[in-house]
Amino acid sequence: MAIRTWLLGTAAATLVAQAALAQSPNLLVFDWAGFEDPGLHQAYIDKYGASPQYSFYADDDEAFQKVVSGFKPDIAHPCSQMISKYRDAGLIEPWDTSKLTAFKDLDPALLDSPIFQDDGGLWFLPTDWASTAIAWNTEKVPEADVSTLQVFKDPKYAGRISLPNSVDDIWPLAFLATGVHDWTDVTDDQFKAAADWLREVHPNVRAYWADPSEMGQLMATGEVLVAWSWPEGVTQLVADGYPIGFQREATEGSSAFVCGFVNFKNGPGSEDQAYDFMNAWLQPSSAEYLVDVFGYGSSNKTAMDAIDAEKLKEAGLGPVTVPVLTQKPLEQSLRDRMVQEFEKIKAGF
Repeated sequence: MAIRTWLLGTAAATLVAQAALAQSPNLLVFDWAGFEDPGLHQAYIDKYGASPQYSFYADDDEAFQKVVSGFKPDIAHPCSQMISKYRDAGLIEPWDTSKLTAFKDLDPALLDSPIFQDDGGLWFLPTDWASTAIAWNTEKVPEADVSTLQVFKDPKYAGRISLPNSVDDIWPLAFLATGVHDWTDVTDDQFKAAADWLREVHPNVRAYWADPSEMGQLMATGEVLVAWSWPEGVTQLVADGYPIGFQREATEGSSAFVCGFVNFKNGPGSEDQAYDFMNAWLQPSSAEYLVDVFGYGSSNKTAMDAIDAEKLKEAGLGPVTVPVLTQKPLEQSLRDRMVQEFEKIKAGF
């Protein structure tokens, strides 16, 4: 899935300043930029007097390559598609669920994969989930236009659309647009149809955004009118008064992703602090903050069940009636094929 937040202006500057001035030296978290927000781990700060140290990445593949090359964090925040790679490389160890105070409150549906949890233990601790869907300028784009994913091919928006520069997000869009709702078992013909669709869309693309701040700025300036987006950029744009909608019910559907934390073998920092950090992340107060500020849902189902249904709907976390492509873990050969084909498409081939 990719950075999963968008913070602009003085708010971003404040958070960066806080992180720089107050960091615990005994825990190194490898994360998407923006997720250092203290509101997500306040209980950890209350205990240790500061946030942990952070190092950031903008793409799951970038993060994996950095760790494979020798970078040694204590924990990292990948999305579900990457877990098999970390496991196969022997980089991570299971979490001790007896040290996770909210483990019993986690949504079982988010643990329902032998890649995440097996007889060897819990390899992936899910923490946050959301949808990828259409962000659109409600003043300049008729609502009828975003009732379908084919809006990205519409010539009237040539040069006014933006798509994620992420394999894990671009292919769900292409598969949905061509009628596929499960990307774990696609045929060669289905793969080709999705790739052909992306090639048709490519001339309309103004920019393949690398993170939500880039996408948000493109929409804030009016350069981009329609984007395939994570929710946090939309949440911040709306909070800042921009006329941006989030369409999760296009006829063909939307996609859903889940991200969480992995525990590295022989991490340099404190194991106890790693568990305290995760327990802070999974508190009900952090879940509510995640909904309010990021537009994401928490894996703590008990905490989510306590949040008003109307608030969840407004945050883009309510139920939908259209197909949802869940970004389940993929066979590595298929994901590698997606990476190679996407690079060709962006290069114009």
